[in-house]
Amino acid sequence: MRFKKPLDVLLKEASASGEGTLRRTLSSFNLVTMGIGAIIGAGLFSLTGLAAANNAGPAVTISFVIGAIGCAFAGLCYAEFASMIPIAGSAYTYSYATMGEFMAWIIGWDLVLEYALGAATVSISWSQYLTKFLHLYDIHIPPQFTMSPWESVTLADGSIVNGYFNLPAVFIIVCLSLLLIRGTKESAFVNNILVILKVAVVLVFIAVGWSYINPSNHVPYIPENTGKFGEFGWSGVLRGAGVVFFAFIGFDAVSTAAQEAKDPKRGMPIGIIGSLLACTLLYVLFSHVMTGVANYKEFKDSAAPVAVAIAKTPYAWLQKAIILAILAGYTSVILVMLMGQSRIFYTMSKDGLIPQVFGQVHKKFQTPYKSNLLFAVFVSLFAAFVPVHVVGEMVSIGTLFAFVLVCVGVMVMRKSDPNTPRPFRTPWVPFVPIAGILICISMMVSLPGDTWLRLAIWMLLGLIIYAVYGKKHSLIRNGKVSIPNDPPNPHYTE
Repeated sequence: MRFKKPLDVLLKEASASGEGTLRRTLSSFNLVTMGIGAIIGAGLFSLTGLAAANNAGPAVTISFVIGAIGCAFAGLCYAEFASMIPIAGSAYTYSYATMGEFMAWIIGWDLVLEYALGAATVSISWSQYLTKFLHLYDIHIPPQFTMSPWESVTLADGSIVNGYFNLPAVFIIVCLSLLLIRGTKESAFVNNILVILKVAVVLVFIAVGWSYINPSNHVPYIPENTGKFGEFGWSGVLRGAGVVFFAFIGFDAVSTAAQEAKDPKRGMPIGIIGSLLACTLLYVLFSHVMTGVANYKEFKDSAAPVAVAIAKTPYAWLQKAIILAILAGYTSVILVMLMGQSRIFYTMSKDGLIPQVFGQVHKKFQTPYKSNLLFAVFVSLFAAFVPVHVVGEMVSIGTLFAFVLVCVGVMVMRKSDPNTPRPFRTPWVPFVPIAGILICISMMVSLPGDTWLRLAIWMLLGLIIYAVYGKKHSLIRNGKVSIPNDPPNPHYTE
């Protein structure tokens, strides 16, 4: 593993302050809400019904617990790295320190799939829900401006309309990018409001629905298996865990803000593990109420399972509140994803692997504004012109790949730097990282073959950029980075 970035250099960068550096403004509470903001999206309102109807029945609550355990393995590994190396860059930085520059580039390029395309995916769905919400108030956006050119819709009069571009999706991307440029503290404040709003609606649904639970809907709690693996029974509970696993994705975005945390050694583990625990509790309670108010079989062909449950109560007004919560949920997810991506490019730029312009910090706001502007354009183009299912699957495989490398990195760092202080230590190593690797790889294998093909094409493009630009401008390869108190050496080996 050649051209590893020395840990001493990373720690020195993490402690830097003043002009040209990121401002430390995020408290532990901000980090927890950032994690919740990235995790709770509309997946809670859709995946719950899907997994209950097709796989687990009322035992979807157990599926959520299993999915959370799978995420926790990777989350514990992230927490160790984030407290140990409190610098922007997340899995990219950790890979640079443990597996060398080449793997760092691979994961950095891969993270564009998770964060940038993740923001594009969510913005497209945000557009769809905004359109529904406005319809409730008799406000209509022309359908041509809510779809990509590859999509069409049949109107009430039977005419077919093709899309031009997704205007609402572009609108939310640009607005949130400008907010991020304005400042991390301001962005965190807006995120806190959005998180409070969507969590409040979830809690209201739980509180209102609890008194309308029909105990017979929870009998049997684990429906008998149909004879096929994954269709109810314990195999269905496990398959359901795979379905709802992606409702947890996003907690790793907390680690990208390590360089802007007031006390990263304490705050990062709290932010990562705390947000996972909070979301798991909400997911279990929400799914318990939903499958208790309505029978899981009623969710079979419903695109909006929560609406089915709400219809069983006299509180029809909750439907509007749920849509509002989904919009708030999506907005906070987009905000955190855009922030995470810009911080990764900021760090890659500081290492010389991409042009230095993306590492420039605004003199007044102390944010990587040029990186924010780049992704405002890049993500907007995907959101405007690419169908949602294409980018959605790429996000999943990119995220799981990042999880695998972080789990590997923890084991490598325990061997290569055993005496380095670790404010938070991943327990039960190597069991925890190995379990994380196996679970994430199994999820990757379950994805469609064309998703792997797109990943291969994306990675090939990244390797071309690395060969043409990254290798030639790498600071470590050019001997411009050395271990403190050691003579400069362009070749760092294990």
